[in-house]
Amino acid sequence: MYSFVHEPTGIFPSVCPLDCPDQCGLLVHKRNGKIVKIQGDPDHPVTKGNICNKVRHMTERIYDPKRLKYPMKRTGAKGEGKFARISWDEAIEIITDKWKELIETEGPESILPYSFYGNMGRLSAEGMDRRFFHRLGASLLDRTICSSAGAEGLKYTMGGGFGIDPEDTVHAKLIIFWGINAVSTNMHQIILAQKARKNGAKIICIDVHKNQTGQFADWFIPILPGTDAALALGMMHILFAENMVDNDFLAKYTVGHEELREHVVQYDPVTVSGITGVPVEDIYKLARLYGQTTPSFIRIGNGLQHHDNGGMCVRTIACLPALTGQWLVKGGGAIKSNSGYLALNKMSLQRPDLLQNKHTRVINMNLLGQALLELDPPIKSLFVYGTNPAVVAPDSNKVRKGLAREDLFVIVHDLFLTETAKYADIVLPATSSFENTDLYTSYWHHYVQIQLPVIERYGESKSNVEVFQLLAEKMGFEDPCLYETEKEMISQALDNPNNPCLKGIDYETLAEKQYIKAHVKPLLPGKLLTPSGKIELYSKKMEQDGYPPLPTFTPLVNDGDFPFLFVPGPNHHFLNTTFSNNEKHVSLEKEPCLHMNIQDALSKGIQDGDKVRVWNHRGECILKVSVGENVLPGVVVTQGLWTDSPGAKHLVNSLTPDRIADMGGGATFFSGRVDVEKL
Repeated sequence: MYSFVHEPTGIFPSVCPLDCPDQCGLLVHKRNGKIVKIQGDPDHPVTKGNICNKVRHMTERIYDPKRLKYPMKRTGAKGEGKFARISWDEAIEIITDKWKELIETEGPESILPYSFYGNMGRLSAEGMDRRFFHRLGASLLDRTICSSAGAEGLKYTMGGGFGIDPEDTVHAKLIIFWGINAVSTNMHQIILAQKARKNGAKIICIDVHKNQTGQFADWFIPILPGTDAALALGMMHILFAENMVDNDFLAKYTVGHEELREHVVQYDPVTVSGITGVPVEDIYKLARLYGQTTPSFIRIGNGLQHHDNGGMCVRTIACLPALTGQWLVKGGGAIKSNSGYLALNKMSLQRPDLLQNKHTRVINMNLLGQALLELDPPIKSLFVYGTNPAVVAPDSNKVRKGLAREDLFVIVHDLFLTETAKYADIVLPATSSFENTDLYTSYWHHYVQIQLPVIERYGESKSNVEVFQLLAEKMGFEDPCLYETEKEMISQALDNPNNPCLKGIDYETLAEKQYIKAHVKPLLPGKLLTPSGKIELYSKKMEQDGYPPLPTFTPLVNDGDFPFLFVPGPNHHFLNTTFSNNEKHVSLEKEPCLHMNIQDALSKGIQDGDKVRVWNHRGECILKVSVGENVLPGVVVTQGLWTDSPGAKHLVNSLTPDRIADMGGGATFFSGRVDVEKL
């Protein structure tokens, strides 16, 4: 196995582990065995040495004095955060003894793993952990908190997570950032957009909040939350009505264009304006710009899919490039996700065949609070890794009430004593990505990358792979796949006969080169992975599954009698709760605030800088208000997930619904309502 651990000084190749589409190539500077600097790799073909502030200050996180150094067991009350040091042997014994008892008395489904992509390494996020819990027979977790609704909508339309090569977007003459604060969450797409702008491209941002990307754009279009599908349908109405569609493309590469033409007649600009809050003249201007400009490119964000109608929102927008034939133009088309091009052999990596009971219950991760409080038979043990549900999960007060159950045995494997870890019975210290071997695949660019260990393990920390191997051994599991090396697992994951894009990419070549571009061909001309092999503007599969077969606007679910739509978006210096407890990053972000329209503020007697109570039937927050024109009347927006601090009430997810979106079991973070009052 390759490793740089024993080279005390030098500059070593690496990759950013964060849940971010850019997945930057890095250079890690070491002196006397410690990281002293992290910079971007200038030779990386896409990221080219540019990195965000989050990663530039990653060293402070790696060596943060608050980082966990050894296993601990709880000595105080749940949530109090009082623990005593124990050994790894003792920790593993306590866990496995408890699990053996639960399996005997309650069955294996009383145990639930809860994880997400706090580390995007494929072994860390979906490798040995999946193998172990499949073998254990634990309840299955449906990991749908981020992008599943949009992914499902895209699959119905385009056959899966397939878009254009982001490197080609420099050729676009019109770029629309739709529901994505790319300056904060996809910075290299912004850099590519800047290059396009220098060549004459116009940049439009459509969002509920004039954030950093809205300020970067040539034209910002504010829109009411959850109405994006209506705006796209209004654009289609004009494109068909004014004959700005590519009829040859529609005939050759799509199904259902005639049905769609008739369907969008009802979405006239006046009707759409009433739904979206976008002026009629702006709808015409947007549609004509899109219909008359080529190449045109739409970057579809995650934000707009976090609604009750999120899957249909993404599906509808994804239909637009087909109407104007942009998929055949270099730099034209769309990207929501490109993960399909880098699809690994999941059967080999995750080994679902180890699960003996094929009817094992599946629990949606967005319903964690409900699952912990109401499920019958109950969950009796929770193993949390790669996420922090006490802050990140929706309806967080319900989640914390569930975590506080005395009869719930909780284990947390993390780098820090997170808000969730404070409820744990056993806390295990996790390695950082720079201490592991792991495989990385972007869901935006087309490069596969590898992380080789750069530094020694911090304290007594162990990787995800190691922890589950220790647990497997103590449980008495003898399956050989539970004891394979990282190299073996990576080799198996890359060996995917169903994905020709990965042909020729293997562990040895990656270890030598650090990154390799997959063999990706343009989507069209070619056969898509939809039932028809074409772009499905009309989807019979959707009809069979109980959805409208054509793109359709559906209003948000009634979330109670509160005056404001509430959108808790991301901020610039955190990534979910990663970095939210690191002083450097907190100092850069300063403090949480609530963005509010000046009209609404005046009606409530609220002035810029006032402290306000934001509340609904689920919870409340106390925040400083920022008054202006960055949001439409009737909308309030926060940015970032902030760590718990004494006396503060910053838990924005105490306000968010845990309803499930229209498709894919997705989250509805952005479909809640609140009231606001001055303190």
